[in-house]
Amino acid sequence: MILTLIRTAILFILVVVALRLMGKKQIGKLQPYELVIIIMIADLAAVPMESTGIPLISGVIPILILLVIEVTLSYSSLKSERLRGVLCGTPTVLVENGRIVEGELQRIRYNINDLLEQLRAKNFPNISDIEFAILETSGEISVIPKSQKRPVNPADLNLPTHYEGIPMTLIIDGTVLEKNLGKINLNKDWLRVELEKFGIHHFKQVLLASLDTEGKLFYQLKGQGV
Repeated sequence: MILTLIRTAILFILVVVALRLMGKKQIGKLQPYELVIIIMIADLAAVPMESTGIPLISGVIPILILLVIEVTLSYSSLKSERLRGVLCGTPTVLVENGRIVEGELQRIRYNINDLLEQLRAKNFPNISDIEFAILETSGEISVIPKSQKRPVNPADLNLPTHYEGIPMTLIIDGTVLEKNLGKINLNKDWLRVELEKFGIHHFKQVLLASLDTEGKLFYQLKGQGV
């Protein structure tokens, strides 16, 4: 029993490390060769876990080989556009100037119902409003609306806007993120004083606290969720 636990832990750690080295991608964003490698790694890890009679090294070595293959292919595809096209494919234009490109749908065996569903999900129920709809190599559809159908933005109206950066998270579940405080040249003493203005005397009371680029402090106490 102990041997099984140790083998399982080793293989689990190895698979997690392998997936981390492959990069941060959602399953739906994986390229075909990456998905194949992940499936094979999962199968290779399962075999030694199911049978203690199989040497652990028999699962470890193939996993490491697949990891090396994946890293090599990923690096090579960065350098070679031709190889990238072979491994990942190329984007396909499915709608052009408000018209469905029927030949491309037939070539990639993509039916119209699926296309309409994806366009509705992007809030484009009317094909005539679309300049281009492109099927990316990840399987996602990118939609570029016609210029007259795009939302109005401040630049269109010549309106000045203020910079909007990403709020800096300062507290998560009662733990102060001192590294983040340091990035904005603040410290725990400053944070303590600011929270005391709202009657909060202990960091542990705070579920989440963040500071936006305008200097506004947002906080939520534990137990205040809906």
